[in-house]
Amino acid sequence: MRLPAIALICGAILVGAAPAGAQLAGHGGPVRALAVSADGMTALSGSFDTSAIRWSLRRNAAEQVLRFHDGAVNAVAILADGRDVTAGEDGRIALWTPGRQQPDAVLEGHKGPIVSLAVAPDGSRLASASWDGTIRVWPLGGGAPLVLESHQQNVNAVAFSSDGRKLVSAGYDATLRLWPLATPASPLIVTLPTPLNAVAVASDDIIAGGADGKVYFLSQDGERRAAVDAPGTPVTALTVSADGARIAAASMGGTVALIDRRSRSLVRRLAVSPLPVWAVAFLPDGRTLLTGGADRLIRRWNAETGQPIGVAAIGTPEDPLAAYAGDPGAQLFRACIACHTLKPDQGNRAGPTLYRVFGRRIATLPGYRFSPALQRLDIVWTPETLSKLLELGPARYTPGTKMPEQRIGRSEDREALVKFLERATR
Repeated sequence: MRLPAIALICGAILVGAAPAGAQLAGHGGPVRALAVSADGMTALSGSFDTSAIRWSLRRNAAEQVLRFHDGAVNAVAILADGRDVTAGEDGRIALWTPGRQQPDAVLEGHKGPIVSLAVAPDGSRLASASWDGTIRVWPLGGGAPLVLESHQQNVNAVAFSSDGRKLVSAGYDATLRLWPLATPASPLIVTLPTPLNAVAVASDDIIAGGADGKVYFLSQDGERRAAVDAPGTPVTALTVSADGARIAAASMGGTVALIDRRSRSLVRRLAVSPLPVWAVAFLPDGRTLLTGGADRLIRRWNAETGQPIGVAAIGTPEDPLAAYAGDPGAQLFRACIACHTLKPDQGNRAGPTLYRVFGRRIATLPGYRFSPALQRLDIVWTPETLSKLLELGPARYTPGTKMPEQRIGRSEDREALVKFLERATR
């Protein structure tokens, strides 16, 4: 059995309680964004696969898959009241109450992809940065956003100052812009030697990540203080530990640089992957770091030793497939349990339940909202039609679907999965 052949059809969620620091394998595409709740119990990830996943860091399991955006989910945040925020390539921001299948609210106005979010320290406002060249500051209590226009090219990152009175933005135009929110019409503009991809704020420091592989330190007034040649390849993301002691800088080269903020010196480099790392986030203890990137994994690291923590979690008493241990088709179905359930009392997830799927016409399950494109298709689910879906992939066999574009190449694997579903969905 070759599990990778399934290529994470529905964003594989390998559920379990392996070591306390298990990696999280779930997305069907590169992990683009990460956020951690203030209590350290929950993580939120966004992906190029168009989904976001809410994770329990205690159980090392996915709690909910959030599907709404028409394109990559580039930025995520968790609010103090527990709500999730997702923003994407489609220029929209969605606010979610955990457990609900649709957003509570959608914030619209950007004309290009949103690539960064920041929450004000008092939780009253949300800032978004977009490739349309603007920043928007949204009052979370309702009302029109404040639109900030000054950057000459894509705005790649945004952060609030520690006191919430300023907003800092970083752009491809090689500038940092410091916006006093009381008088935002006249930002202070600081030009650096390179396009900027990331920004973070820690007490009296502004930290910016450049396309030249350097991490720049500036004062709250924009005065340049130092530069650390950290990852060596373009910096893609920055995060600062809650105590302000450590900075993590992710890079296109697949490494993450850990920097001591006070001495402004490189402590170590983590060799995460040969592929780009797109997202980093510290847990509140400051000793544990999450990384996400093109390998589709969310990895945990001991920030003090630089060592990886745990392995991908799989197979525990909480495992919904525990009753099918040893069944090769069930092993393949692990790539689908984030989106689909098997039993009538489990309901729908991001995708419809597969209970009694065989003999059902596509897009007719009551209680699930299907796209108009799927409703127009003339397909009845049989072992043959499901096998064809797995062989050709969703884009070719069911045009208009939001199911991630993945396929099962080997006929033996397709047959094993279909036979399992025939047994498990009756």
